[in-house]
Amino acid sequence: MRIAEMTKRLACASPRLEARIAGVLYFLIFIAAPAGASTATPAKIIFTLACDTSVALIFYHLFKLVNERLSFLAAFFRLVLVAIMAVNSLNYFGLLDLLRGAHSATAFNTGYSIALVPFGVHCFLIGYLVFKSTFLPRFLGVLMALAGLAYLICVWPPLANRIFFPHIAIPGILGEGSLTLWLIIIGVNAQRWTEQAFAKEAAH
Repeated sequence: MRIAEMTKRLACASPRLEARIAGVLYFLIFIAAPAGASTATPAKIIFTLACDTSVALIFYHLFKLVNERLSFLAAFFRLVLVAIMAVNSLNYFGLLDLLRGAHSATAFNTGYSIALVPFGVHCFLIGYLVFKSTFLPRFLGVLMALAGLAYLICVWPPLANRIFFPHIAIPGILGEGSLTLWLIIIGVNAQRWTEQAFAKEAAH
């Protein structure tokens, strides 16, 4: 009986721990991520892209029980951001000569804006998954979806550069910031996460 109770407690603690780890990593991204070419360094890029990759994988595991396909797509689009920024950074710091604008701050910032498009899709999908989940508040899903829509303006970089603040920056900070703080402080409702996981298993 004690073993069964311990197993149940560990199962409940796991999603909450994962959520808090994702929250801490997201917070580190907020701190370390460059705001553009002027603040970009190789160390910052490597660190933030490693955090982005980890967050993508943790979110996939947390939300796949809500909708596995959409959770996979959300992770995929965040990893597309990682790939674009990796190539963009290698080009900017001169390790690859893939574009004519090597070492160009303008080229780096354009690449940065382009990378925010798949990231916007990721945020929108995560917002939907949060909204449809039973283990996180719906208002966080709405804020994340709005952040995603704001980032999608970056599909046209000249417009995005012109209206980044407040039309893109504020929805992004509110959406991502709210989710980050919630994950760090509260995590997820582990009991409801487990119940939703069992419900999905039963449905199959």
